[in-house]
This record gives sequence, C-alpha cells and structure tokens, in this order.
Amino acid sequence: MTSPDRIAAIKQIVSEILEIEPADMTMTSRFKEDHDADSLRAIEILASLEKAFGVTISQDGLARMVNLEGVCQVVDEAASVKS
Repeated sequence: MTSPDRIAAIKQIVSEILEIEPADMTMTSRFKEDHDADSLRAIEILASLEKAFGVTISQDGLARMVNLEGVCQVVDEAASVKS
C-alpha cells in the first residue's frame, strides 16, 4: 500500500510533467486518454520517479503506468526490490 506522502509526491511529479493541476488528476484518470500525455511524457515520468525515489523501473513497469494508481504500484514494487 502506497503511503499518502508517497502518493502526494508522485502526483506532484506527474502533474508537473503533464502540465496539469494535481486536482485535475484522480487515481484512475488515464494519462493518455484523459490528460493528452504522449509516450515521451511517459518516459519523462519514469525518469523523474527513478530519480526522486532512487529506484529502477523496468520497461514492463512503464507499460502499466497508465494512471496514478498504476504508477504508485510500480513505484512500490521498485522500492520493495531496492530495500
């Protein structure tokens, strides 16, 4: 389970990259369909998360990062592998 602080940090990173207000993003709103994100933004999100949390995210993880819920799961899994 992702901590509220980690969710807030992830949401802030993603909303900055997608250039949207954090309040406009829900846990299940889809980056591509709801927020007009392209594949380059997805890679930028991945790189920013890796840097912010000191984790490595696989290409498989990138494919699941379609919304905030998916990103949180991927970051949690990467963090658990790291520790």
